[in-house]
Amino acid sequence: MDLTIYDQTTDGISADQRTLINRVLQFAAKKLQLADDTEMSVTLMNNPAIKKLNAKYRHVDRATDVLSFAAEENGDETPIIMDSALAAELPTNLGDLFISVDKVAEQAKFLGHSTARELGFLVVHGFLHLNGYDHVKPEDEKKMFSLQREILDEYGLKR
Repeated sequence: MDLTIYDQTTDGISADQRTLINRVLQFAAKKLQLADDTEMSVTLMNNPAIKKLNAKYRHVDRATDVLSFAAEENGDETPIIMDSALAAELPTNLGDLFISVDKVAEQAKFLGHSTARELGFLVVHGFLHLNGYDHVKPEDEKKMFSLQREILDEYGLKR
């Protein structure tokens, strides 16, 4: 998977955090059997920046831990008409994740686990949203959370 990681934090993320994000997402992409040329991005930021995004796009005026913006929401986009051969050559763009490193630290402390576990959890959670998983209905929640736990456990980020 072609992954781009943007660091918009005030203090900068560590090389270990960047590596964790890349590795856990590559692992999750293989688990879902995504094509190698699948694309997505992850932007890390602080609470004030994610609060602005949350207010603008979700109309919730507070910081959140992760925001997922899928590139191809069903029914929301205008179809692009192109030759089928050209379409087959284009990579699939899943979309973009935005994660608050402040929330990662806060939630890891509150839940009593490592920041690596919390960061991995939020990355996988957002990644699954980009792949069409949701947790609005109880049956969808069960499916998504089960897969999320399976990915994290198999990767080695158990609770």
